Amino acid sequence: MDDLRFHPLTPERWDDFERLFGPHGAYGGCWCMWWRSSRAEFQVRGGQGNKQAIKELVEQGVVPGILAYRDGEPLAWCSVAPREDFASLERSRVLKRLDDRPVWSIVCFYIPRRHEGQGLMQALIQAAVEYVRELGGRTVEAYPTVPRNGKLPPVSSFMGIPAVFERVGFVQVARPSQAKVVLRYEIE
Repeated sequence: MDDLRFHPLTPERWDDFERLFGPHGAYGGCWCMWWRSSRAEFQVRGGQGNKQAIKELVEQGVVPGILAYRDGEPLAWCSVAPREDFASLERSRVLKRLDDRPVWSIVCFYIPRRHEGQGLMQALIQAAVEYVRELGGRTVEAYPTVPRNGKLPPVSSFMGIPAVFERVGFVQVARPSQAKVVLRYEIE
């Protein structure tokens, strides 16, 4: 993994993000707007509207996450930002806030099928923690899906799986449902 580089998504890197996500916006036109929008907004906008919405955020200086690169090519994505940036997460009954501490949330990964199984999720988690550390954050939170019968399909694994976060040092702080856990990493 020494050959990987990680960069925040800024306007200068928009073309890389667009190329990585492809013409359909990663998971069915999501463009990583699922947690940033109300469910109604997300549905009404559709794929192209979601793409435009995240592009506008990036153009306004909002950094919605980080890109992983190898040899200058974008390989994978991790959405990480202050929890309050994720409107639907803030309204979630299952993944409600545990306390009033300021946390950064990791809510999504996109790793194209051709790059699966290469340790990119773990590398992205480590890079996200370092990114939060550089910006002065102290607590990183994640909401991975607990696999029931083996491997999760991409539609269910976009938030990660607990074991990968635990290898990086995240610890479980809540189990709000059978399918979800809340994990935290405390930055010293």
